[in-house]
Amino acid sequence: MTINNKNINNVFYIFVTAHLIFWTLIPSLTNHNLPLDTIEALAWGSNLDWGFNKHPPMSALFPEIFFQIFGSQDWVYYLLSQIFVIISFYYVFKFSNEIFNNKLLGLISVLLIEAIYFYNFTTPEFNVNVCQLPFWSLTVYYSWKIYIGKELKFMDCFLVGLFAAFGFLSKYLFIYLLVSIDLLFIYLIFFKKDRKFDFKYLITLEVFLVVLVPHLIWLSDNDFITITYGLARTGLEQSSFLDHIKYPAIFLLKQVGILIPFLILSWLLVKQIKLNLNYKDKKLLFLLAINLLPIFLMFLTSLITGSKIRTMWMTPFYLFFGSLIVYLFQVQINLKKLKPFMIGFAFFFFLSPVLYAYISISNDDKRTDYMGKEIAVKTQYAWDQQFDSSINVVLGDEWNAGNLSYHLKSRPVWDGFVEREKLDQLKDYLCLDNVCVGSR
Repeated sequence: MTINNKNINNVFYIFVTAHLIFWTLIPSLTNHNLPLDTIEALAWGSNLDWGFNKHPPMSALFPEIFFQIFGSQDWVYYLLSQIFVIISFYYVFKFSNEIFNNKLLGLISVLLIEAIYFYNFTTPEFNVNVCQLPFWSLTVYYSWKIYIGKELKFMDCFLVGLFAAFGFLSKYLFIYLLVSIDLLFIYLIFFKKDRKFDFKYLITLEVFLVVLVPHLIWLSDNDFITITYGLARTGLEQSSFLDHIKYPAIFLLKQVGILIPFLILSWLLVKQIKLNLNYKDKKLLFLLAINLLPIFLMFLTSLITGSKIRTMWMTPFYLFFGSLIVYLFQVQINLKKLKPFMIGFAFFFFLSPVLYAYISISNDDKRTDYMGKEIAVKTQYAWDQQFDSSINVVLGDEWNAGNLSYHLKSRPVWDGFVEREKLDQLKDYLCLDNVCVGSR
């Protein structure tokens, strides 16, 4: 298919549809069980609250909505994950079209990030990282509307506050994007004095805080357990002086490693690198703020605290990297000679699902090989031999108990770990290994 200005929208929709089909179908066919984080989210969703022991509530809400509609069909949760990915792709495309006023450059901006494995190989596992993606792109898009608009609109401010809150309720690391955007506006208003302060800006903060109130109350009532968990994951308590050098260096090396396919694809697009940066360019300033500043702040966190930054935490940080690269080198891009780029894109586009399928089929000791359905059948049989009641509660860790909650037809509520006090409150219960099922 020849790409021209008349059919770019069609090409984009063909691309995202193909992405959705491939990354829904392949894990559905090659995995025996849902991944760990998806089962964990479903376990939390069975007993929805304003927060959980590891994360805020958003990543549990959406799987639970899908469960109420579709039940325990694995393909549904792979589809859910891809819906979140293609929504983020759509707003990257929409944003890029406005930045360049050129739909072909906007399309290239999205095709480039398909080479980053956060947006292909890791997407079948719906988790807090994937859950952030649409809210990250929406927050950036409506912040851009505020940034570029001649008049500050109430609805843009409202939507930024709303989507920022949803992103934060997906994962607290969303704050790195929010701080970056805020720093940009603070610089423009109070230092560069490029624009005047408008009280409408406070609408964003008000909406953000109002949406967060129930979660903040939950946090207070539960001893800030999710924050404690997050800090524990960084290894902050055990950090030494060497960690302030080692972990930031490892962080930077990993980011370069992650971006290698993206950089190869970028090189096929722009073979001659010539940079002429104009820091008074408003568009460039915004692109730097949403792309490089969050990563720099993450690096700074590791440098100052000596904390370990886990690779998957960076999932949403690169959504607009394609837009940045295309903007920096748009003068060197020959739109009439895109064949090498399109060949490279096709290679990476098909390579990722093929590798995923190969690994899934050839490896038989992964979480996705867990015999969750079979264990649920055996558990139900053992229960039926002793009790007439139905199983409506399950206790244990999120993986083992979560699988039972998902696979058992009665959809028992996951109620945390096995404790004597919780067992005493049950009318009937049966314990197998580290999991207990029961009836209230």
